[in-house]
Amino acid sequence: MGLCGMLGLLLCAVCGAAGELHSMRYIQTAMTDPGPGLPWFYEVGYVDGEIFVHYDSTTRRNVPRTEWIKAPGAVDPDYWERNTQIVQRNEQNSRVSLDNVARLYNQSGGSHTVQWMYGCDILDDGTTRGYNQYAYDGRDFIVFDKDTMTFTAAVPEAVPTKRKWEEGDYAERQKHYLEETCVQWLRRHVENGKAELGRTEQPEVRMWGKEGDGILTLSCRAHGFFPRAIAVSWLKDGAVLGQDTHSGGIVPNSDGTYHTWITIDALPGDADKYQCRVEHASLPQPGLYSWERAQSNVLSIVGWVVGGILGIAILAGIGFIIYKIHAGKKEKGYNMAPSQDGGSSSSCTGSNQTI
Repeated sequence: MGLCGMLGLLLCAVCGAAGELHSMRYIQTAMTDPGPGLPWFYEVGYVDGEIFVHYDSTTRRNVPRTEWIKAPGAVDPDYWERNTQIVQRNEQNSRVSLDNVARLYNQSGGSHTVQWMYGCDILDDGTTRGYNQYAYDGRDFIVFDKDTMTFTAAVPEAVPTKRKWEEGDYAERQKHYLEETCVQWLRRHVENGKAELGRTEQPEVRMWGKEGDGILTLSCRAHGFFPRAIAVSWLKDGAVLGQDTHSGGIVPNSDGTYHTWITIDALPGDADKYQCRVEHASLPQPGLYSWERAQSNVLSIVGWVVGGILGIAILAGIGFIIYKIHAGKKEKGYNMAPSQDGGSSSSCTGSNQTI
């Protein structure tokens, strides 16, 4: 999932993928050093990029985060208690995983993070796709391939986990969840949340330019859009630039919308050759935006984007935000282990395994 860059699995958990019509993702994160007032473990669930359930080690309850999941009939009567118990087991096993992976890396002490992302997509052509990936300190650790029912160790330290998880029926249970249970719940959630999930919010696009050492750094920022999927790119003389650009990923705002940014370095005299192109479901056609030197740090309207106010606070419960804060403390790879349920707050049918 190359789009995620250094944030790896965590950012990809809610990223749109090619051909995706609907998606459901869960992120579990466990940290040895979460920081003052922050939970050391949490799980966040997304449908079509929107948070709908949340659990953390402070409240120790799986709770709804959107109105449609609370509606009568949206879930079965035992759903919340059942999934709370499952994630509580995952929380307990995550402590063991943190210790086990640290030993695999011959580490003692320090700040470390173990993560697990799993979920499924329904594609435009009606087929489905499943994800089950693990990470340690922001780097790929081990990935499940449901078609071959095998695990790929991304680093040598993950080989013992690969051997352990390929024994018994664990891989078979993962495959069943990703192809059957996950897809069934995704269809149910999409139907129940279609009114809210089907809404669109147009992005507000702002352009910045900053000169220094003979280089002009151009920044294009899109704020307040929904749904999450968006394509932002730089054009020079009308041609798309695939290299030499830097992206901040797609990040949630406190109001349920998203923001993203992309920068490029240019020669100061070439500024008028560059345009930022924004493609989004809320826009009837791609918008093209240019930076005007006299309006630096001011909204440059070259299209028809409706403005919106960017939320200052980032969603506190979202895994990749807390992770990003702590990513600078650690340098290495990543992983976690599975829990599961026939519902939507866990991955397969069975208890979570430790690494």
